[in-house]
Amino acid sequence: MAKFSNHSSRPSPFQPFIVILVVVFFLFHTITTSHSATLLNVLDFGAIRGGGRDSSPAFRRAWAKACTSSESTIVYVPKGRFLVRPIEFHGGCGNNDISFHIDGALVAPSDYRILGDVGSWLSFDGVDGVSLSGGVLDANGAALWNCKSSAAHCPVGAMTLNFRNSNNIRIRGMMSKNSQLFHILIDGCKNVLMEGVNIVAPSHSPNTDGIHIETSTHVTIVNSIIQTGDDCISIGPGSRNLWIQRIRCGPGHGISIGSLAHNKNEPGVRNVTVSNAIFSGTQNGLRIKSWARPSSGFVYGVQFLGATMHNVQNPILIDQHYCPHNLNCPGQESGIKISNIIYKDIVGTSATPIAIKFDCSSRNPCNGIRLEDVRLTYQNEVAKSSCEYANGKALGLVQPNGCFS
Repeated sequence: MAKFSNHSSRPSPFQPFIVILVVVFFLFHTITTSHSATLLNVLDFGAIRGGGRDSSPAFRRAWAKACTSSESTIVYVPKGRFLVRPIEFHGGCGNNDISFHIDGALVAPSDYRILGDVGSWLSFDGVDGVSLSGGVLDANGAALWNCKSSAAHCPVGAMTLNFRNSNNIRIRGMMSKNSQLFHILIDGCKNVLMEGVNIVAPSHSPNTDGIHIETSTHVTIVNSIIQTGDDCISIGPGSRNLWIQRIRCGPGHGISIGSLAHNKNEPGVRNVTVSNAIFSGTQNGLRIKSWARPSSGFVYGVQFLGATMHNVQNPILIDQHYCPHNLNCPGQESGIKISNIIYKDIVGTSATPIAIKFDCSSRNPCNGIRLEDVRLTYQNEVAKSSCEYANGKALGLVQPNGCFS
């Protein structure tokens, strides 16, 4: 049974993380454009409204011009629809204060094959100090989803917006619609703020995770609405110091750490806080998932605080035998070590009798799980819980009752 100290003078392990987050927010809000910011309208670089003619060259020329500027630069996309083919924006240009302000919509080609094998539609690699605000990114993903549902030979598909190996990124007030795959990928990045993001795709759209974070640190996601066909937010290996607050999720598969244990040598996930999330009609609520195979990875120091569930199939779930559709399952035991996980003030309704399920690894049991003030019901009655190889403690009123070893 895990032990939890009640000594009031002992500092919380999350206090340094909270201090770091305050510093990050301060830095974001003190990075401001100069009074003589350069404005670059994509129309002046040859962009065409209407969505019938490719405007990608105009965006490339505007980016190249922004890179040569020694002062803050705004790339402006006015109202209207602009057809855009795949674009890669590369860093190393010397300007670390480039903003894209979008009043219109960027629209992907209707032929899904144009994006289908390129990996990403709009890609930023090695950039510093880039901001995106407003506008709509419409990836026209429905044709590819239909192809996949017909079991035809289809391309894998492209992510809509991709940041790799980049620092000091801000995404505010943007909508992403109908992505072929993930809507937003944050990979190998540091200091990322996403605020007021709206992500929309139907529940049947495959692999359309709203936001995926991997190998990144100091990522903040706040005040966002995510409706999609896969995880609203997914957190991959090597992610740490994440703050996720006031998220509305549904439809979708919830907020997930994992899946993990893809590789034997895999970095861990630590210091993640999810606060004040609302889940409506989702497959899962708060989930940690790993494949049942050896791995050096871990999940440590996670706080799930103040979540509300509305008719969620699996409100609280740790699944260390993850294998979707039960196809080619490893059939081993997960090497992922899961410890120090807090669930506090979780309320609402479950769509299934079992509202809390901890299916942990017999090789590496879950340790230090804490349930505090949890109230979940199923059809107006107290739901049930299920535990395998899970050690922890229940505090306050916890319904369903804890089932720890």
